Amino acid sequence: MSLKPPSPGKGILRQLHKAQEKYLEGWLSTPAHIHHTAHRMANPSIERPQSRKEFQQLLICLGIEPAQSVLEDKAGFGVTTAPNGDRLIARWEAHTEYYSYQIWHIPHDPTQPLGFGPLTFPGYVFPFSPLGLAVNALDLLVTPSQTYDQEDLATILPGPQMYASTVLGEDISVATSFTPDEHSRERYLIWSPDSDRLLPKLPRLIDILITLENYTHLILLPYQAFSRSVDQVQVYEQRHLYQRSLITKQLKGATHPTLQQWLEGLTQDFLEVGRLADSMRYRLSASVPYDSIVQNNLQVLQEQALPFGRTITDYIRWKITGVADGYQQLLTRIHALEQDFEGTIAVLRTQVELARQEQNLLLQDQNTKLLASVDQTTKSQAILQQTVEGLSVIVIAYYLSGLAHYLFQALHDLGWLPNHILASGIFVPIALVLSFGIITWGKKRIHQTHSRSNINTDSDSPTQH
Repeated sequence: MSLKPPSPGKGILRQLHKAQEKYLEGWLSTPAHIHHTAHRMANPSIERPQSRKEFQQLLICLGIEPAQSVLEDKAGFGVTTAPNGDRLIARWEAHTEYYSYQIWHIPHDPTQPLGFGPLTFPGYVFPFSPLGLAVNALDLLVTPSQTYDQEDLATILPGPQMYASTVLGEDISVATSFTPDEHSRERYLIWSPDSDRLLPKLPRLIDILITLENYTHLILLPYQAFSRSVDQVQVYEQRHLYQRSLITKQLKGATHPTLQQWLEGLTQDFLEVGRLADSMRYRLSASVPYDSIVQNNLQVLQEQALPFGRTITDYIRWKITGVADGYQQLLTRIHALEQDFEGTIAVLRTQVELARQEQNLLLQDQNTKLLASVDQTTKSQAILQQTVEGLSVIVIAYYLSGLAHYLFQALHDLGWLPNHILASGIFVPIALVLSFGIITWGKKRIHQTHSRSNINTDSDSPTQH
């Protein structure tokens, strides 16, 4: 019998489910021994395709022919038959956060005794260790046309408490002690006096039990990290309460270095809380939908407790009741703590900005006073310069008049100038005019030299594009 779907196309998931139904109808039988394992993927987008390749390798290792297998993106199965007629069925499913394997051993002889522990399919060995963190492992034994009493179950399923009930509104019983065996597998025993009632319900029952186990373990998986985070959040809450109380008392008189120290400490704590928030949101965000999946499957299970046991529902609800709500409360506390840190940091930043504005205003006032002082000094220098220039004219005129006096006296001694004193007196105004001209020419010469120097400096500077 080929397990290939008719043709790939738009309805590939529907075709896959139909192929599974055909495969189950054609190959599934009782009694059966089932091993289930589920593994959590740290990075589903990368590890999901890797798990698919891993399953392809498993099919090859188990000797399952391509004609006896179906493999799609997120699910697949295959079947092989041993020379003695025993059947081995391998199933793989990839979900949002985890992927799982089911290995079914269905003996050809229905009277062949089966027991918990390793599968007794001829030559069977699981060939590798699956990637990812182990979520759970189950050992399920299906024994039709049998009944068990309390003593039988206590021997087969040792543990402190027995959980046994009829399920699915039929005379189908399930028992477990939720106690891992030496292979770290939890054991489930499924039986019914009427195999005709059990077989049609068996695939659905197995899926329900596996779903309950998978999602219960996924809900509880981050519980230790959750407990540690609760302690960390409490520490940060107390620290922030003390910091906020201290800041409230000392904020009015705090100096700029003190404000900066507070701001650095709060920012560091805020970053740590943000890191914790991101980690917990990633780990805990799926707990609410997982809890809904568990509750819905418990309702579908329709349990009725056997006289000597409690229901599986009792145990699971005892394990997970309040856990998802606790996760969400922690996320709410972390979010509120983040907002508190943001508010306090915003207040300190505002205070720092105000302090900087006050410093800027003080600096501006100092600059204004300095500019006024420079302006007054400049005016004084201008007045002094004008005074010096006036004195310079007088001094130069004095020296010119003295030189001219010596010249006129020499001319008088030679007999060329009759009255040298008169000539010296007449030359004094001329000396003043010459002195003023010399001062004016010197100033213009200095200005021209300075202007040429600025022009050369501008021409030598690089052109900006």
